[in-house]
Amino acid sequence: MSLVLIRKTAPTEAWLAALRDACPGLDVRVWPDTGPVEDVEFVLTWAADPGVIAGFPNLRAIFSLGAGVDHILKDSTVPAALPVARMVDSSLTMGMVQYVTMAALQYRRGWEAMRASQREGQWRRPELGGARVGILGLGELGGACGKALAALGFEVAGWSRSAKDIAGIRAYTGQDQLAGFLARSDVLVCLLPLTAELENFLNRATFDQLPRGAYLVHAGRGEHLVEADLLDALDRGQLSGAVLDVFRHEPLPGGHPFWAREDIIITPHNASQTHPATAAAHVAANVARARAGQALIGQVDRAQGY
Repeated sequence: MSLVLIRKTAPTEAWLAALRDACPGLDVRVWPDTGPVEDVEFVLTWAADPGVIAGFPNLRAIFSLGAGVDHILKDSTVPAALPVARMVDSSLTMGMVQYVTMAALQYRRGWEAMRASQREGQWRRPELGGARVGILGLGELGGACGKALAALGFEVAGWSRSAKDIAGIRAYTGQDQLAGFLARSDVLVCLLPLTAELENFLNRATFDQLPRGAYLVHAGRGEHLVEADLLDALDRGQLSGAVLDVFRHEPLPGGHPFWAREDIIITPHNASQTHPATAAAHVAANVARARAGQALIGQVDRAQGY
């Protein structure tokens, strides 16, 4: 039996080596060289084309190459009974912690203002930015980011659909508590999963509930953001700046208005990356669990979408 790796736009050699080391005895193949489709037990994928996964009739489970699973769940041809697992990997978590911390500190300490002063040959000390960080999404990544920021002296709160209890983080839950959460967030960090209810969540109504001059750090999914509303909020001074790692269309097209904005920092969807050497152990553990009929590590609630 075999595992098929579907990764269309990036090298696969490191993944093949790591998976073969972590899963001895499992035949690991790279799509489209799948061998007999009847022999495929598992798919490890990022953004497989619609219908590809459904072409394997004997699948036990589907594993995402990243923390997000919307690229799997939006494929209506994937059988609803198949378990789906997001990637849970220490390198993935640490990468996001570093990215969010970097962005929050940059805003807090006025890094861009100091760089501008240097270019102008001016000795100016910027005012400190606000210290109240609000994290949208308190899962594996959001919780780890919140704890790291709290340790650096930020006042951290988090908002999630279900109640959370994380040391150092003030938790807000559900729609009834969203306004209070936004009102105290000088830095808004989006790490939400993508579901139908959360699409276009970062819109004018959301931005207008933040303190004036707030800062956006967006590393969730491109579809969370209404791009025109972000530009409007920046133009009005409701937001003072934004760091964006995800976009509706990637790579971000040339000529897009974001490129020319001094108040937007663009990163190429690299806030957090899965490293094969550590992630392969997670895949191996889930292969064993699936074969034993056990729940997967990071298994997705298909009804909730994450």
